[in-house]
Amino acid sequence: MRFIALFLSLLAFVAQPAAAASSPSLLSLEQQLSSLVANKSADVGIAALDLNTGESISIKGNTPFPMASTVKVAVAALYMAQVDRGQRSLDDTINGLPVRSLMARMLIHSDNHATDILLKDLGGPHKLHSWLEDNGMTGLRVDRTIAELLSARRDLWDRRDSSTPVAMVDLLRRIYKAELIKPDSRNYILDLMARCETGKNRIKALLPNGVTVEHKTGTLTGLADDVGFITMPDGHRIAVAIFTRGGTDRPRTIAEAAREIYDGFKAMVTWPFGSPAFSR
Repeated sequence: MRFIALFLSLLAFVAQPAAAASSPSLLSLEQQLSSLVANKSADVGIAALDLNTGESISIKGNTPFPMASTVKVAVAALYMAQVDRGQRSLDDTINGLPVRSLMARMLIHSDNHATDILLKDLGGPHKLHSWLEDNGMTGLRVDRTIAELLSARRDLWDRRDSSTPVAMVDLLRRIYKAELIKPDSRNYILDLMARCETGKNRIKALLPNGVTVEHKTGTLTGLADDVGFITMPDGHRIAVAIFTRGGTDRPRTIAEAAREIYDGFKAMVTWPFGSPAFSR
């Protein structure tokens, strides 16, 4: 009986989803981010991935957080996937409005109405969610339009319309690697994200002048998110997702975490004898 009980407990352990783990070469960065988060009143989730080497870091990487307007990256990706298949065109109009204008308003200015126009034309939240699932995306769910989300009672721990930091970084990775959309469509989205006008006090705030950032913010009462790409001095892009809820000074927390990530990944490149990422 004791053997059976032990066997069943081992089975239960194996069946649990794997926790997001940081690369061994980034344990120092993990410790720095853990220390940063421990001193903050907000609940913080972080994931970052070097899109060239595959080195990654996560803090509460498998914890769901509300996406808020960061979901607009997924809306843009689905639209461009249909452009790639010849089902739609950037020269189309929806409700008399040019698609190019709607896309720009959605990703540059975080226009909620423009987003819902595009989302409705694509078939609604369930179509976007199904497309993500069909492409093997897990840890990310889309349940409501932006208007429905904003009109609902605020619950920052609601699993609807949420993503884990790791899942969001995986979405960014798939976009960048042209797994979900073609390279031209990827470049179009990244160009719009590079012109993002919101959240200047988040990922970009503490980075050195001239660092290229393509990002999309998300904001609700008590919530601040920022996700996107940071280009390192060696040309590598780092996909980053930083979610914060509750507490105070959330944008500053995002800015400080982004700077830690930048410095941590940069140190791997400038390590005197070569980092593990480049010595394999």
